[in-house]
Amino acid sequence: SGLGFSTASSAEDHLQALAKKGAIELKPGTSRGLRLRDFPGMPMQGTLPLVGRVAAGSPILAQEHIDQTYVVEATMFPRRPDYLLRVRGMSMRDAGIMDGDLLAVKQSKDATNGQIIVARIGDEVTVKRFKRVRNHIELHAENPDFEPIIVKLSDAEVFAIEGLAVGLIRNTMLM
Repeated sequence: SGLGFSTASSAEDHLQALAKKGAIELKPGTSRGLRLRDFPGMPMQGTLPLVGRVAAGSPILAQEHIDQTYVVEATMFPRRPDYLLRVRGMSMRDAGIMDGDLLAVKQSKDATNGQIIVARIGDEVTVKRFKRVRNHIELHAENPDFEPIIVKLSDAEVFAIEGLAVGLIRNTMLM
């Protein structure tokens, strides 16, 4: 195995030993029935909702948009995120944000130039680099195949900053 155990039963033995010490909690009969325990001196665990497709005008964290939740270590990100958003597409490729990644987002209505934000434009939510110019806002992709999105300040009713990107989780499969 890729973890260095000679058999699956030796991995099970190690998990049982960790459970006896109280470091993990095993839930028999469930797929992936393993949970890390919080204990003094260890970083706190937090639960983050994974936001799915978002409809126009409704809050991004509305219950109907939450697909599932993830338990993450509080110190994993420089700023504590409020939710995760699954990235669709490759417009932010050159910033290291790929299709399928989970973007950790801190709710915010404001951003400074150069920050990567989650923005709502009409009924779509997008991840782009923010730039405020005198009479408009530019949302820049990090991929030369995509043109900037220009939002006139007079279009405030169709544009909103939903949050700031504070980190990334990439689920890679080991072969």
